[in-house]
Amino acid sequence: MQVLLPPGWAAPIGYANGIAVAPGRIVFIAGQVGWNAQQQFESADIVPQFEQALKNVLAVLAQAGGEARHICRMTAFCCDKPAYLAARRQLGAVWRACMGQHYPAMSMIFVADLLDDPGKIELEATAVVPVA
Repeated sequence: MQVLLPPGWAAPIGYANGIAVAPGRIVFIAGQVGWNAQQQFESADIVPQFEQALKNVLAVLAQAGGEARHICRMTAFCCDKPAYLAARRQLGAVWRACMGQHYPAMSMIFVADLLDDPGKIELEATAVVPVA
C-alpha cells in the first residue's frame, strides 16, 4: 500500500489524500453504525458510537481475512457536526486504539439524519486484502 501525497502538498492530518494498492481481494464494507451485534445501541453519544462502528467495520473485514491496515478508503456520515467537532480529540484516541497509525483515504460527510435511531455516525470502507 502506497500513500499518495503530491509534491509540495501539506500532509493531511488523520487521513490520506490517496492510496495505491497492489492486487488483492477487494472487500467492500457496508455502512456500519454504532450498535452491537444484536443491532442495539448502547449509547446515544458520538464517541462510543464511533468506537462501536469502527469495531463493526473491523469485524466484517476480519471475516474476509483482513486487518485494519488493509483498509484503503473510508467514508464517515455524521448527523451531528457540533458533537463531532467537540469530540475530535476523543475520536482520535479511539481511532488510534482501533487503527493504530493507519490512515486511509477518507471523506467526512455531514448529513441531516441516519436511518437507524439514535445513530449519530456511520462508517463504510473498502479494503484490499493481499492474496496469500
